[in-house]
Amino acid sequence: MERDRRPIDAQFVAPSAFSLGSEVMLGPDAAHHMNVLRLDFGARIAVVDGAGHVGAGTLVRLGRRNAMVAIDQVWTVDRPPPVHMIVPVADRDRMLWMAEKCTELAAASWRPVEWRRSASVVPRGAGQAFRDKVRARMMAALTQSRGAWLPEQFAESSLSAALASAPPGVRIFLDPPGTPLLQALQLPLVAPVTIAVGPEGGVEEPERAALAASGFVRASLGPAILRFETAGVAALGAVQAAIAAGAGPADGSGYR
Repeated sequence: MERDRRPIDAQFVAPSAFSLGSEVMLGPDAAHHMNVLRLDFGARIAVVDGAGHVGAGTLVRLGRRNAMVAIDQVWTVDRPPPVHMIVPVADRDRMLWMAEKCTELAAASWRPVEWRRSASVVPRGAGQAFRDKVRARMMAALTQSRGAWLPEQFAESSLSAALASAPPGVRIFLDPPGTPLLQALQLPLVAPVTIAVGPEGGVEEPERAALAASGFVRASLGPAILRFETAGVAALGAVQAAIAAGAGPADGSGYR
C-alpha cells in the first residue's frame, strides 16, 4: 500500500501498541497540544512507539482530556547510527535538560554513572522516580523532534560497569586538555560511538586512567569550561553531523 504523503500535523508517543486499522487513544497532554494547535477532525496525526514503529492516521475525536486517532498506515524507520551517552549522575534539572536534548539528537542510549564527585551532588538525579521523569522528558522530546526511536535507558551504575558495557567502536571522553574533538574522531566517522561525559569539577585521576585503559580517547570542545550538559549535547551534535557527512546525502524518506 502506497504511503499517504500528506503532511503530518502533529506526532505523539502512543501509550500502547498499535496496528493497521486500530484506534489509538491519546491522553490529556496530547489533547491539550492538539487544541493549542487548533487541530480539527481529519487532521493527520502520527504516533510512534519509540522503537522505530510509526503509525499515521486521522484524528476522529478530540476533547479536553483525550483524543482518538484512526490508524490507516504503519511503517518502520531504521534505527539511527548508534551513538551512546555515558552521563554523570548530577543535578536533576540539568540531567533532565540533557536527556531531552540527547533524545532530539537521536542518542542510542543513556547510561548515568556515579563518578566519585557525583556523591556530593544535591539534589541528584538518581532512583526509579527520577528515571521515570527522564523517560517522560525523553518522550516529550521525541514528540517535538518527530523522531521514531527513544534512547535505551539504563539505571545508574559504577564507572567500571559502564565501561564494561560500552560497545566496541569509537570511544570519546570529553576532557578540556584533550585533542580537539574533530581531530580525535578521525573522519570519516563510522558508528558505533560512545561519548563519556564527566561530572562537574572533572574526573579524578583513577577514573581518567580507567577510561584510557578502556580505549577512551580524550577529546576537547575548545578552551571554554563547559557545564556537563552543554558539553555532552555539543559533542553528540558534532558526532552525529560527522557520521551524517560520512554517510552521504539523506534519502528523503522522512514523513514530515
